[in-house]
Amino acid sequence: MVDVLNEYRRKFLVVVDESKEADRAVTFAAHRVKRTGGTVVLLSVIDSQDFTQFLGVEEVMRAEAREEAERLLDAKRARISQIGQGIRTESVIREGDLVAEIEGLIRKDPGIAILVLAASAGKDGPGALVSAFASRAGQLALPVIVTIIPGSMTDEQIVAVT
Repeated sequence: MVDVLNEYRRKFLVVVDESKEADRAVTFAAHRVKRTGGTVVLLSVIDSQDFTQFLGVEEVMRAEAREEAERLLDAKRARISQIGQGIRTESVIREGDLVAEIEGLIRKDPGIAILVLAASAGKDGPGALVSAFASRAGQLALPVIVTIIPGSMTDEQIVAVT
């Protein structure tokens, strides 16, 4: 049995890609963990649909996609270490549908307590992930808190709210 007060450290799940919104979410999660403890879980999902279109080169494409995911995770870990030394991180690479892989990881890891997303600052809406998770209710709701960071927030504004 886990001693909740002494052993449990919540995990903040952040989906990483090359977007400005992913950087905002990483920044929020890292500052929050720096201040309150816990772990930032960085998730990179490789879209496996891209591999089925080109027979014979599937394994090469998969290997290249994995290398790109690892490069991206390394960059986000470097960003987190700029925010503060000792911020705990975990990295996960999954292959498949983005929404399904997020749901699967949350089900698999009971330590994940918060999904951190950042909304797009553009005029086309908040973005696919925010739209996919923010409006869920009842049986469809995730069993974690969903925190949505405005994509237009600066580092200073994020620090002020963490």
